[in-house]
Amino acid sequence: MKAYQNLKAYYGDIHNHCGISYGHGSLEDALNNAREQLDFCSVTGHALWPDMPEPDANTQQLVDYHLEGFARLREVWSDVLRINRQFNQEGEFVVFPGFEMHSSQDGDYTIIYKEIEGEILEVNGLEELRQRLRELKSQGIEAIAYPHHIAYHQGHRGVNWRTFTEEFSPIVEIISMHGCSEADENTRPFYHTMGASDHESTVQYGLEQGHFFGFVGSTDHHSAHPGSYGHGRLGLWALANTRQDIWNAIQARRTYALTGDRIALQFSVNDQPMGSRLSVCNKRKIAFQVQGGAPIDYVDILKNGQLLKRSSRTDFHPKYSIAEAEPNLIHTLLFLEVGWGRRNQRTDWDVSFGISDGQILSVEPRFRGFETVSPLEKTHDISSYYFSHWEMLDPKNVRFSTITFSNPTNTTPATQGICLHAALPADASVHAEINGYKEEIPLARLLEGARSGRLGKIGSPCYRFHRAPRQWEFEWEAQFEDDEDPSSGADIYYARIRQMNDQWAWSSPIRIAASSE
Repeated sequence: MKAYQNLKAYYGDIHNHCGISYGHGSLEDALNNAREQLDFCSVTGHALWPDMPEPDANTQQLVDYHLEGFARLREVWSDVLRINRQFNQEGEFVVFPGFEMHSSQDGDYTIIYKEIEGEILEVNGLEELRQRLRELKSQGIEAIAYPHHIAYHQGHRGVNWRTFTEEFSPIVEIISMHGCSEADENTRPFYHTMGASDHESTVQYGLEQGHFFGFVGSTDHHSAHPGSYGHGRLGLWALANTRQDIWNAIQARRTYALTGDRIALQFSVNDQPMGSRLSVCNKRKIAFQVQGGAPIDYVDILKNGQLLKRSSRTDFHPKYSIAEAEPNLIHTLLFLEVGWGRRNQRTDWDVSFGISDGQILSVEPRFRGFETVSPLEKTHDISSYYFSHWEMLDPKNVRFSTITFSNPTNTTPATQGICLHAALPADASVHAEINGYKEEIPLARLLEGARSGRLGKIGSPCYRFHRAPRQWEFEWEAQFEDDEDPSSGADIYYARIRQMNDQWAWSSPIRIAASSE
């Protein structure tokens, strides 16, 4: 796509937590976990809450662990910067330091420094925070401060659109483990103890008020696992995986939000990329290109918060006869998932996974951390929170190790897995050795449907080879025109993607100016 020439998709998580404030696991564990499946990362420390409610009998314990976490971060901040420098590898894995400010009235903000420097700012609220960031900017120290889990009720740590500005907030978090903040009705409602979502704190409401910002996803994970699969991630389009290029992409809003899968999403209006501001025009060429991590269900184009066009699987199904010969090479996705078993039963996994012929084009780890947030919650008794690893054995085989403790509820997955994007002949097979159990499945069978197995009798841990989709199912592109009277107001467009496995992506919006501007 013309708007994304010379750019590449990179994936990160710039809002997540570990034991440097309140949370679980070491910073080293967190950054090691991040390196397994992300290109860039910021592990965020909880730092301050200027308008924290006065404690009472019901909230004293909550107030105490916040204050203890804030104090802990200040004690270890110099070590945080040192460890960040140690793990940073320009061009391979970029680390940004950051901290979080809670605010009952204005909503919580994540503050990220561009360079591995800076201090925890002692401020009385959002406006004083911005004033300090202006002072730092005049000294050559760049930072952003963007709101997260925004859809909580305003006054109860949801975003306050009346005090939001773009000055240091080019982006807004739309999805995390708290839920989805896009609109009133959407995937992943807010079910955390902090409360329900509210219409006037949503992304769509903020755009309606005339604000403009890019979208990002984050995990907000609290167990040293940046990028924990399914909780939220940030995709962006940059020239290279360098600190400057990643920073430029965020400032330009060439960002998009993900729930989990590495969906490579390109969206443009009049050949301009996501995050762009366009001058007034009445001819709008809308285009998208998506390479999914699973079969795509539909692609929505939204205009001013309303569905403008939906592209579904019927629009992309190939018009060939079933009897037609297979292509020489079949491009597909091979996802092996492990876990299940009895509740709280630990299973250590050692898995080799590959193909008999062809080539693995890319590898996508789908590793999760533990579902714990508060330090008051019980976590698993383990020596290290860095327990999932993978390596490429050769062009046709990978190996990974991990642990699982079954799924905590019937609707909360805690499985682990790895997905291979591969090109292989129709007569090839997929093989794996899973804790000593050997499997070999013809590709033809996986094209028909998923195959599963288990390590023992009923109640034992399981594994699942997901169905191998055809290329047309996970690679879509299309374009169309939208005509608009230039005398009307400004228009906002963005793309939203849903996969068949309920993993999602949202492009940052593109704004078309009104004729009166």
